Amino acid sequence: MTRDWRTGSIELMDGYTLSGADGRRVTRADDVRFAIEGGFVNIRLPEVPHVQVVSAPAVRLISCPR
Repeated sequence: MTRDWRTGSIELMDGYTLSGADGRRVTRADDVRFAIEGGFVNIRLPEVPHVQVVSAPAVRLISCPR
């Protein structure tokens, strides 16, 4: 299956975090690439060499231009 990657911003619910490029935990990230698959969101943060995956209930908001 090919992921449909989009660019936007992700904000997570309280208690959920992503690892930023400097190793710090973040709850919001801008200019990320993301792909929704089933009940999960695959997230590529700028300058982070790996894809991070969160469950859909962890996501407060996804914003992306058309």
